[in-house]
Amino acid sequence: MAFSDTFKALADPTRREILGLLKQGELSAGEIGAHFHMTGATISHHLAVLHHAGIIDGEKRGKYIYYTLNTTVMDDIIGWILDLKGESDHEK
Repeated sequence: MAFSDTFKALADPTRREILGLLKQGELSAGEIGAHFHMTGATISHHLAVLHHAGIIDGEKRGKYIYYTLNTTVMDDIIGWILDLKGESDHEK
């Protein structure tokens, strides 16, 4: 995993807000876009950055793409941070 892609994706407040929406469950791109005052193309760009970083997964069903969180990437980051702190799984 490329942490640089992950951190770049997480650096943007709109993308963090998208992750907050997806925390509640799966949403289509249109449902995500309805929460923002920006174009569909801009939302698509944000979704593409998150997908490229592996933070979200997309599944095409018919003419819609439904997005979900991929928490394994976050687990990897948390593990890396805990390792930097010198903590093991036993100390959490």
